Amino acid sequence: MKKVYKHEGLIWVDLETPSKEEVREIMEEFSIHPIVAEELLIPTLRPKVDLYDNLIYLILHFPAEQHTSEDTNQEVDFIIGKNFLITVRYETIDAVHKFSKIFESNQVTKNSDLGDHAGYLFYFLIKKMYGSVEHELEFVESQLLDIEDQIFEGHEKEMVQELSRISRILLDFKQATRAHETVLNSLDIAGNKFFGSMFAHHLKRIVAEQYRIKTQIDVLQETMRELQSTNDSLLTTKQNEVMKILTIMAFVTFPLSLIASIFGMNTEYMPFIGNQYDFWIVIGIMFVLTSIFFFFFKKNKWL
Repeated sequence: MKKVYKHEGLIWVDLETPSKEEVREIMEEFSIHPIVAEELLIPTLRPKVDLYDNLIYLILHFPAEQHTSEDTNQEVDFIIGKNFLITVRYETIDAVHKFSKIFESNQVTKNSDLGDHAGYLFYFLIKKMYGSVEHELEFVESQLLDIEDQIFEGHEKEMVQELSRISRILLDFKQATRAHETVLNSLDIAGNKFFGSMFAHHLKRIVAEQYRIKTQIDVLQETMRELQSTNDSLLTTKQNEVMKILTIMAFVTFPLSLIASIFGMNTEYMPFIGNQYDFWIVIGIMFVLTSIFFFFFKKNKWL
């Protein structure tokens, strides 16, 4: 699917899962190198940036929004020329879709100066995409706050699975954005050569956006690890309390069982048995021994 947006001499072509015919059309229209055109037909595993005479070719992978996609990574190929920007993606990406709607409604073109080349258009789009990632991280942060409340309300066991799920999400985010720093630093160099020093500030801003996302992921991972440690400690404490109670019960019932077994022996002579109040005498002995064990545990602060 191909969509074309134009504004004051700037062209943005957005392709979703392009066909060979669509790739051939843009290759001829925008003089795209055949190597670049060939790479647009299939997803690429590794991000990269290449500088050509008439364009910059950039590949980035973004973490998928957890509510809208089953994949963990979403690839976007950017072809940035002097007066054109081409984006190629292989599935619906919410941030690109929203940016196209804003562009269509003239909210970007009316309220913003897009500059005199397509580098500025790329700048606004990449900011929108990092903003979408930040929104997802804010959602993860709200989930961590809810998990924290649940932990201290006594739901430690249920939160083990939730913390593991959040850990996996943050790991996916980190893996998806890990290579951005290197690629964007290379883009900083290539962009200065291609667009000139006047665009250098915007390239630095893009690098700063990536660094902010990286820092936010690191902070959330640290928070998640602290919550895991707290949750594990509370679980261990609760298990220790249960084990302590079971152990005390075992020690308390041991003398009772022992006495009951002794007086249940089928022997010719058994003290107290057959005498008046023999039942209550045995019960009294059990009570005395139980009290002795109780005070022993209390003295050693086991209770």
